Amino acid sequence: MVKGMKLGSVIVDLAAERGGNCELSKAGETVIAYGVTILGPVDIVATLPNHASQMYGRNLENLLRHLLDEEGHLNLDFEDEILDQAVITHQGEVRAARIRERLSCSIQPQEATA
Repeated sequence: MVKGMKLGSVIVDLAAERGGNCELSKAGETVIAYGVTILGPVDIVATLPNHASQMYGRNLENLLRHLLDEEGHLNLDFEDEILDQAVITHQGEVRAARIRERLSCSIQPQEATA
């Protein structure tokens, strides 16, 4: 099967630790055979939260870099699509349309008291 795959294909054998689903897998190693990269990660579940946290941190860092000008000052350009969608409120105004719509559905007018 591996021989018939396109050059540059990648197999991630999640069962490598228990013998694997691919005969060429080796637990804890990366094998290249017939131009195919075969990853045999071990204890992959333990690494997921770490990678998710790293990705979240990188995304926040990139968002902050996008929002700052060259001198490091906050640049609130609401013509920018990313900023416009990321900012929920600004100066007492609910800017995010999706939030504004939901809030208008959930806010009921107060009954007048006599």
